[in-house]
Amino acid sequence: MLQLAPAKTTDNVHMDLIESIHEIPVQNPSVDDFCAADLKWIKFGTPEHHDDVALIPYARVDEFIIGECSNVESPTRFHIERGRKRSKGSLMEFKSDEYLEYRLYWCSFGPENYGEGGIILPSRRYRLNTRNRAALPQSMRGCTCHFVVKRLYARPSLALIVYNDRRHVNKSGLICHGPLDRDAIGPGAKKIPYIGNDIQQQTMSMIYLGIPEENVLEKHIEGIQRYCGSDGIVNSLASQYVHKLGMIIKRSTHELDLDDEASIRIWANRNKKSIFYYEETAEPFVLGIQTEWQLQQMLRFGHHSIIAVDSTFGIKRLKYPLCTLLVFDSRQHALPVAWVITRSVSNADITKWMKALLDRVHAVDPTWKVNGFLIDDAAAETDPIRETFSCPILFSLWRVRRSWLRHIVKNCRNIEVQREIFKRLGEIVYSIWAGVNPFDVLEKFKHDFVDQTDFMQYFTATWVPKLEMWLTAMKTLPLASQEASGAIEAYHVKLKVKLFDDSHLGALQRVDWLVHKLTTELHSSYWLDRYADESDSFQTVKDEYINSTSWHRALQIPDTDVTLHDLFAKIVSQNDRTRVHLVWNPGSEFAFCDCKWSLRGNLCKHVVKVNMICEDHQAYQSSASFQSYQEILMNMFKKPLDDSLELDLSMALLHQIHDQTEKLVELNRSSDIRVVVDKLPLKWAERKTRTLSCRQAVVRRCVESSSNNTNVRRKSRKRRLSSIR
Repeated sequence: MLQLAPAKTTDNVHMDLIESIHEIPVQNPSVDDFCAADLKWIKFGTPEHHDDVALIPYARVDEFIIGECSNVESPTRFHIERGRKRSKGSLMEFKSDEYLEYRLYWCSFGPENYGEGGIILPSRRYRLNTRNRAALPQSMRGCTCHFVVKRLYARPSLALIVYNDRRHVNKSGLICHGPLDRDAIGPGAKKIPYIGNDIQQQTMSMIYLGIPEENVLEKHIEGIQRYCGSDGIVNSLASQYVHKLGMIIKRSTHELDLDDEASIRIWANRNKKSIFYYEETAEPFVLGIQTEWQLQQMLRFGHHSIIAVDSTFGIKRLKYPLCTLLVFDSRQHALPVAWVITRSVSNADITKWMKALLDRVHAVDPTWKVNGFLIDDAAAETDPIRETFSCPILFSLWRVRRSWLRHIVKNCRNIEVQREIFKRLGEIVYSIWAGVNPFDVLEKFKHDFVDQTDFMQYFTATWVPKLEMWLTAMKTLPLASQEASGAIEAYHVKLKVKLFDDSHLGALQRVDWLVHKLTTELHSSYWLDRYADESDSFQTVKDEYINSTSWHRALQIPDTDVTLHDLFAKIVSQNDRTRVHLVWNPGSEFAFCDCKWSLRGNLCKHVVKVNMICEDHQAYQSSASFQSYQEILMNMFKKPLDDSLELDLSMALLHQIHDQTEKLVELNRSSDIRVVVDKLPLKWAERKTRTLSCRQAVVRRCVESSSNNTNVRRKSRKRRLSSIR
């Protein structure tokens, strides 16, 4: 018998219709996380069209969303289905409910219904298809619950919540998920406990990461008990679910067909929602992968931030190299948001998949934009990046630093020679800002170390022919900081550990194996890291995630454990207090440490910590990233004096950048944010808004009193300008 959702109630709803937003009271519940039941909903609009609305402080929107996700009858999560944004002052005329920011939040069990059309599973009244390991039909049930959050244009400190549909039902009016949905789980749904998308993803991630089944079951039961309590039958069924899911995952294979190309085609047809670019018959081969979760992270952390790239991974060992697009999350760790598998580096192919990726993001949020794109390869094509993302391009030294250091340690046995060669290579890089010809420095370097045959053969054959290209990239592009470089390197190291396991060496030349590893083990690892950090659970996983970059490990070293000398720095080991590490060439990106992690070619926490301290000492040279930044500022001063307008614009921009940089540095070094805030100039936002509204009203009256011919002429001019754009 069909179970209908309860009729929509009118509790806490004012029946009187309000047509002016100024009559809607601002509500600010006293509880930390609140939901729709804690608000009084008001009918706002016209008799023909009106909505249930509530007005709350914009700063509490996240608390409202958390409260809505914690609904006992229908626990869920809300994702941004669409979004738009305007800049302040862009509208000359506006209504009282006009938005500055617009976000449409939709229950994550919708809006799509995987049961429609029979593409995946049309019903749950028969045995689940065990080949669908992720059991995707459980997560997309056609839920119609959604609401809009509008940050008001006239009052940016307030948010208008427009709840279009508060019931978690499908188009037929049936409850489609949650404990009240009898068909949400599968056969025996009346007995099987509710398993939400988060619980399922958590369980799958733990199994993929090799966590023992008893530990997986313990966490799984803790998750479902939040919704259905503790029960012997529930625990037994949960144990069966975890065991069955574990067996499905263990028995799954990347080889869907003996032929690699056919196997990839089968995988692509089964996982269309995780692909943003793929052409079956295209040559060369290009496959762009982005899961729904990665898309949400790209929207969240990539907007008005930096996109980084770990390019050409596995160029010698994999069938096709792997390129990873990264964003920096709330802890400034590198988070993979897209993978591109291809050997092509042509402008046309790069432009195609970059535009496909950007179109997918803009389909959710048309206002999404990046502030910078960080590359790590001097040979990378920059035109597609500028054409697609329309943002500045930065350059990271992590790849060249890692390559040089690894081969120095490999080919030179004497540690004194190792640190001196690394220092001299750094001098070649630093010479591009010192007014010295870097190739003169290079010739002296080759002459002084001619006896180091093994390393010099490698360096002469591999780097000398392309050194000019790399130095030009370092000279012309702004250099990334140590924190960003360390985060990218941490991802690279983790990727290398996951993929280049000895047990998988025979599969390196298969693309389906690479896709399987990325979308299962690696994806699950980062999902669990983020979940542990945001939910404050899995404390061991959270601690390892926080300390996964050398930058965060360096922050845990006390300043008192570091002693600076002229040519080197001493730093007490945090694992063995009786041991002291030496860091030579302090203050430079090419500082050399004698710890094991550094001798593997990595940027270690000791080098990062020493360079942090050297920033406050003028006796040590500035970092390459700072010298690059300084060079850009100095070039702005070199505008010709006779071009007065260009000089004025350069000076204005320079002062703006300087002020913003000073505030960021002060905020980064301050232990109390109130000290920084108290120094900021006062801004009377509300009064300015009222004044602006009054001025716009005056302009409106003047426009209305003008002649019709003027209006026609003005409108036609706008049409011509828009067509030109």
